[in-house]
Amino acid sequence: MGGDFAPVNEVAGAIQSLRQTSNAFEVILVGREKEIRDQLARHQTEGLALSVVDADEVITMEDSPTAALKQKKHSSLAVGMSLHKEGKADAFASAGNTGAVLSASTLILGRIKGVSRPTIGAFMPSEAGVCLLVDAGTNVDCRARHLFEFAIMGSMYAKAVFRYENPKVGLLNVGEEKLKGTEVVQEAYKLLETSSLNFIGNVEGRDILKGKVQVVVCDGFVGNIVLKFGESVPGFLKSRLKQYAAGNLLRTAMVAIARTPLKRSLRDMDYEEFGGVPVLGVNGVSIIGHGKSTPKAIKNMILRAAEVAKSQLSRHIEDAMSAALPGGTAPVEATITSEHGNQRL
Repeated sequence: MGGDFAPVNEVAGAIQSLRQTSNAFEVILVGREKEIRDQLARHQTEGLALSVVDADEVITMEDSPTAALKQKKHSSLAVGMSLHKEGKADAFASAGNTGAVLSASTLILGRIKGVSRPTIGAFMPSEAGVCLLVDAGTNVDCRARHLFEFAIMGSMYAKAVFRYENPKVGLLNVGEEKLKGTEVVQEAYKLLETSSLNFIGNVEGRDILKGKVQVVVCDGFVGNIVLKFGESVPGFLKSRLKQYAAGNLLRTAMVAIARTPLKRSLRDMDYEEFGGVPVLGVNGVSIIGHGKSTPKAIKNMILRAAEVAKSQLSRHIEDAMSAALPGGTAPVEATITSEHGNQRL
């Protein structure tokens, strides 16, 4: 119920996800039941694995995350996350208040042992495939240990979901040299170079799109700036093309011919394609989407949640974090398997 267009787009996206996968899982729609059922009545839902759980309160984008969770215990966010905590759902996804989803993920699901701070990873396109950027805006002030943990969690995600066998990890910095950057970044470098992660050293902003690494590690202040800049690129290119074509028939025709291939080539920079970003470091699967999510974005957010649930990512992160703790008996690595089964999302 927390998205900008809830529950219209949420219902439509849920239906699309089930149709596309031929009911590969069940979707539980949590929120004001009457409003949800009114939307369901607008669609053909016969035979779809849909159910509704009533929650009469809504945490809005303007609410203070932690305070809202305490004051609105019957919100769709709190009730839905609790269903996941109780094992009645295998994953949770929301296009609502990002801070509230993160707080609920941490407070209700709890942190994985060894994780100091849960983090949000974001997907960046590159010449060599998808790259995971962590932290994407959750923790703006980090210590070296936090960056080290982000690298572990990001690497496990890249293995489990992206299927990278041995993902390359890079530390985002102002230069490639080992002694570049702040004291925190330099200390994080020391932790990473002695780990068994496939750490290749410092990377610069230009290396992200080049595909030099599969996991880019930074604090949330830098990460969110990179993410928001990247999201602005498609719109900027479209604007420049319109300016180029304005008032010239030949240029207009050229742009029209190039529109389809350009749109397809920029698809990987469209948030709708990925749907949502994962909260890493909590005991469960929590996916956060844009507040403005379209039905397509909601559909892909649900598919992402199902994919992460099947990978049993939390268990693999816990194993890797345990190995990294003082006294750990194993290197920071884990074998990723995928166990398929029925999920309730």
